[in-house]
Amino acid sequence: MTAPPDDCLARNEWVCGAYLSSRRHILWDAVLQHVQLTAVAVLIGLVLALPLALAARRWHWAAGPVLGVTTILYTIPSLAMFSLLLPVYGLSASLVVAGLVLYSLTLLVRNVLAGLRAVPEETRQAARGMGYGPVRLLLAVELPLALPAAMAGLRIATVSAVSLVTIGAIVGYGGLGNLIYSGMNTYFKAQVLTASVLCVVIAVAADLLLLLLQRLLTPWTRSRS
Repeated sequence: MTAPPDDCLARNEWVCGAYLSSRRHILWDAVLQHVQLTAVAVLIGLVLALPLALAARRWHWAAGPVLGVTTILYTIPSLAMFSLLLPVYGLSASLVVAGLVLYSLTLLVRNVLAGLRAVPEETRQAARGMGYGPVRLLLAVELPLALPAAMAGLRIATVSAVSLVTIGAIVGYGGLGNLIYSGMNTYFKAQVLTASVLCVVIAVAADLLLLLLQRLLTPWTRSRS
């Protein structure tokens, strides 16, 4: 007698094709939420990190406080971070995004600042000698040369955010973390494994896309190698 196609669900197997086919819409919605939370948090973090890094580079006395505060934020456990933000944002997606933004600042600020500090002073002097003002110098010289270090921080922050989004399951906004959390509570093996693998796939895909973007934005690094 032939076994029914959904037998692996009844046997609660780790690898189950019937789970993928019967719950593809649930998985797709979870993946979309996961990617959206990650992308919004990292973009906001980048927008905040750039002026912080510029301030730390311009005023040396600001570097210590900026790096110190962002490092302290990174050491706060995720559950404690969400608990501290809960009175402000409530049980919402904004709570998860705010927490991820704060975590991303450490990696982004440090790497943007390192990239700006690595720009040779003679390059700045040469640009000034060609009539570059402060804004043009920043946009046309300093930021492009700082891109490799900044993109390295962005890649790490993005992969970290993909992982940390799952913690948002405690407030119902965890993307694939919601499936992992509910699957662990019910010991639903296929759901836990599938959601976990998809998290890894998202992280790897995001890292590769950012690496490709970095290579497109910094063609001079390719010619060097």
